[in-house]
Amino acid sequence: MTAAIRILGLDPGLARMGWGVIAVSGSRLTHVAHGVIATRTALGLGLRLMALHRELEIIIAEQRPVAIAVEQAFVAKDPSAALKIGHARAVALLAAAQAGLEIAEYAPNHIKKSVVGVGHAQKEQVQAMVKRLLPACRVEQADAADALAAAIAHAHLAGTRAKLIAAIA
Repeated sequence: MTAAIRILGLDPGLARMGWGVIAVSGSRLTHVAHGVIATRTALGLGLRLMALHRELEIIIAEQRPVAIAVEQAFVAKDPSAALKIGHARAVALLAAAQAGLEIAEYAPNHIKKSVVGVGHAQKEQVQAMVKRLLPACRVEQADAADALAAAIAHAHLAGTRAKLIAAIA
């Protein structure tokens, strides 16, 4: 039996950063934990980023993932919102690098396609499929469901990569 590895998925945001941890053992995925890190707008940007970093350090220390899967920023029409997401993503990447984790970044459409089968799936569809793929998971927050979806997408890709390496060897 293969030892389970843990993957931390993140849905970055300055006000709300979703996180989710899954364990992967062979092709089996198991829900470990999830949540949302919220920051208050009343705090300045620096303090909000520091709060995100501090909470991520705690989550990484407690959950002990070997890899992190971060959703890439999707820029629609609001440059200000994109910049805030960029700041949050930078904090997530920094915390992961400091912990020596394998870092993977995925486009939102790739994550949705990996979990739902459709790249333009709605948040409700992603949440429903996460609950189906991780039956013990009772995720109710869309941000946390998106984070778990990022972890699942990474697990699927990592499994494919391992099969290709084994086939070549």
